[in-house]
Amino acid sequence: MNSAPADPMDGFDATIHAPNRLRICALLDTAGEAEFGLVQRQLDVSASVLSKHVTVLMEAGYVEQRKAVRDTRQRVWLRLTRDGREAYRAHLAALRAIVGP
Repeated sequence: MNSAPADPMDGFDATIHAPNRLRICALLDTAGEAEFGLVQRQLDVSASVLSKHVTVLMEAGYVEQRKAVRDTRQRVWLRLTRDGREAYRAHLAALRAIVGP
């Protein structure tokens, strides 16, 4: 039985595609884990804007957060979940399929 190759467009993910969410996923894919303030500075957005995007990614199961005390202040660390990493990489493959070689 011949099975057709998977269509890379199947990986297109509108949740990730929003520019700030795409940048969050790209940063976390590279960094593994990053402190909320660092992500905020890298994206040059307000804490509330970043929080809204992180919430969308968390609700999709793509990002998780870890809270820890550092320098006597509570910090929030973000990282991609396994599903988030897979969805991000599938989305990149879909974008490459759209723009071509």
